Amino acid sequence: MARFVVGVMGGGEGTSRETCRQAYSLGSMVAGEGWILLNGGRSAGVMEASARGAREAGGLTVGILPGTSAAGASPYVDIAIPTGMGDARNYINVLSSSAVVVLPGGAGTLSEAALALKNGKTVITLGFTLPEVLEKYREQGFVVHASSPEEALQALKGLARKLSQE
Repeated sequence: MARFVVGVMGGGEGTSRETCRQAYSLGSMVAGEGWILLNGGRSAGVMEASARGAREAGGLTVGILPGTSAAGASPYVDIAIPTGMGDARNYINVLSSSAVVVLPGGAGTLSEAALALKNGKTVITLGFTLPEVLEKYREQGFVVHASSPEEALQALKGLARKLSQE
């Protein structure tokens, strides 16, 4: 079975210190489980904080970058994948993830959550509220709300167990 890949999505520039703290903590916990952390790869906000947390805990990090080079990649990304696709890389982010955790962000984060749900991926929200139009996915069990990185980790553990049995 392929390794469990956790996509951590959220805002870049202008992200709050608390959101970055949660992203760092989540990244550290993901690494502690031996999972791979995947994000948008840039040196900003949730991307930088989650990659830093995972890297400093000895984990492997993958960054899916919008441009045609690794310029602007977080120094905490082990594997930088330039796509030249701009925001269209969001599709790669979610399809390459076993599960997606979304922290506060903007339209890009919302698009990643929606694409993940549309493709049957579980989305764990951590401080990020999805619009009502996506409520049917929560009712179907594809959206899990977490109030802390620790709760997000517990949801990820349950999902990892479930996927390993399939």
